[in-house]
Amino acid sequence: MPGADLQLLLAAAQKAGEVAQRYARNGAQAWEKPDHSGPVTEADLAVNALLFDMLGSARPNYGWLSEETEDDQKRLGAEHCFVIDPIDGTRSFIAGEKTWAHSLAITTGSDVTAAVIALPMLGLTYYAEQGSGAFLNQQAINVSDCRQIDDATVLAAKPALEARHWRIPLPAGLQRRHKPSLAYRMALVAQGEFDAMITLRDTWDWDICAGALIAAEAGA
Repeated sequence: MPGADLQLLLAAAQKAGEVAQRYARNGAQAWEKPDHSGPVTEADLAVNALLFDMLGSARPNYGWLSEETEDDQKRLGAEHCFVIDPIDGTRSFIAGEKTWAHSLAITTGSDVTAAVIALPMLGLTYYAEQGSGAFLNQQAINVSDCRQIDDATVLAAKPALEARHWRIPLPAGLQRRHKPSLAYRMALVAQGEFDAMITLRDTWDWDICAGALIAAEAGA
């Protein structure tokens, strides 16, 4: 049975999905962030507010780090911290696609100890807690058994595989696919649907914390 922190994240992801799907059905206003780091929507902010209230009231001593909240440095003094991306794949959300995710994690010191990646429009919930394996909809998952890059299928944006980024040519047999959400890409690798994922773009803790634990617990 999942531990208390993981159960909390699972419940929060369920509520987040309900809120986000209402916006997905009815439409959400979108605008560019002031720092030009990407788009944000009403749904991002509504989900962020829900999670801040729900998780913060359940664990008032935990720190908080979210893409949609101004960073509070007090989190650095907390033993545990929530690391949240309310909607990972906002461009996909705006486009009316289904491949966006809620990415929720808890850290203890430098370790990620509980994580959930939920894609409510696809009915997928990936989750893990440290030392207990990784799961998709209550079924254990594992990474693929591919060990040779020559035969690998990787998730990456097309520019990431351009020759200018690599000292040696990539294998001709390497196959590339792409999904909009970074969290979803990491979860798909954990599931064994793809052999690896590559990103050369800047990433932040909220982009990768949940996916890193799920992939590690799946054998990555």
